[in-house]
Amino acid sequence: MSCNSCGTGGGTPGGCKNHGTCGTSGCNKLTVFDWLANMELPDGQAPFNYVEVRFKNSRKEYFVNSENLQLKIGDIVATQTETGHDIGIVTLTGELVRVQLKKKKIRYETDDIPKVYRIASQTDVDKWKAAREREEPMKVRAREIAIRLNLQMKISDIEFQGDGSKATFYYTAEERVDFRQLIREYATEFKTRIEMRQIGLRQEAARLGGIGSCGRELCCSTWLTDFRSVTTSAARYQNLSLNPQKLAGQCGKLKCCLNYELDSYMDALKDFPKQNQKLYTEKGTAVCQKIDIFKGLMWYCYEGEWMNWHTLTTTQVHEIVSKNKAKEKVASIEEYAAEHVVIEEVNFENVVGQDSLTRFDQTTTKNKKRKKRRNNRGPRPAGANQKNTQSNNKKTSQNKQTPSKASHSKDAKPEAKGQKPKPKPRRKPANQNKSKNGADNKQAKPKPASDGTANKPRKKRPNNRNRPPKKSE
Repeated sequence: MSCNSCGTGGGTPGGCKNHGTCGTSGCNKLTVFDWLANMELPDGQAPFNYVEVRFKNSRKEYFVNSENLQLKIGDIVATQTETGHDIGIVTLTGELVRVQLKKKKIRYETDDIPKVYRIASQTDVDKWKAAREREEPMKVRAREIAIRLNLQMKISDIEFQGDGSKATFYYTAEERVDFRQLIREYATEFKTRIEMRQIGLRQEAARLGGIGSCGRELCCSTWLTDFRSVTTSAARYQNLSLNPQKLAGQCGKLKCCLNYELDSYMDALKDFPKQNQKLYTEKGTAVCQKIDIFKGLMWYCYEGEWMNWHTLTTTQVHEIVSKNKAKEKVASIEEYAAEHVVIEEVNFENVVGQDSLTRFDQTTTKNKKRKKRRNNRGPRPAGANQKNTQSNNKKTSQNKQTPSKASHSKDAKPEAKGQKPKPKPRRKPANQNKSKNGADNKQAKPKPASDGTANKPRKKRPNNRNRPPKKSE
């Protein structure tokens, strides 16, 4: 979805055709939506001749359009610098630039603001792209040199000037770093002018970008421009666990989003009594253990009975505190807790629907079986279903009249005409089915004896039929 004008690339927009500024801020970092773009100026008023230009990542600067060029959002322009020129993309024009200058307290009446030279030509864009392609391999080599010199610093990003005459190295360090020898080696290695610029950890995260724990892009790289101080008291007011792994962002500092809902929590806590306020009763002194800001509940327990918590509302706590200030003690906090007991009925609802979850599995298995039977039988002739039903009815009527044993007996009646005689079951040899006494020779499990021991099975007698005859003397 993003185009070539993102933080790591350069050039004209590729896919969105919105000149590098989508309404969803998908192409550029810190994009400002121009809601005055479709409004015309009053008669006789000249347009504001200042523009906002964005360079690599989140770096933005303001320039004066002294040549009165017809600039629009997404144009690639060549701007003035101390040495040479730089290439950037126009991100804002018109009256909103005046608002941004006032917001950032930049005086645009002075002559200190640089100028816009021209709209970048194709040769300017080619030089700009070639300089951008050198940044990543340079970053790897620059880190190797810094490690070799044992410098406690981290090279986070490199930005080339548009004409390729200067490279700015952004680094982070906890202490002051003497990088004079480092600049010398960089100049001999890369053969260009070197500028070192130190940034903070939050500025580094804003330049590089990333995905936060919420699943969205980092606020500092999309819309957040000013970094306010975040303290652990913001987490305490919101009843968050003071776990540095959960409260810290990708920059290693406390998350900026802890300040977003702090005002609403502070307004809700105005109705709560202080958590260090003790409740004095005849049974003992109660101490606050936990609060629920949204429901307005507080949990208290007696000193010494730390496992038994009692739920009270804020109004009940204020009532007990007012009595304690009047030097009156309440009998116990259980009286107030009993009034607040709410029995919650657990109602299990079928959120999926009234049908069972396996309704599709049952239908599919039945359909598969039917298809298999039809495929095995092949195509049926016309009237085959009627013949099958008639034959089935005859079989059922015959089975009702004659018992199952009649087919094996000698006195069985002959079959009806048109029906084939059922084949007689084969007789098994007498030695296998019956013993000498005529009883069934099925091996049954030995029954346990009265004394608790199991009866041993009898050994089979040897068959003497196959033995050779004895020789006569």
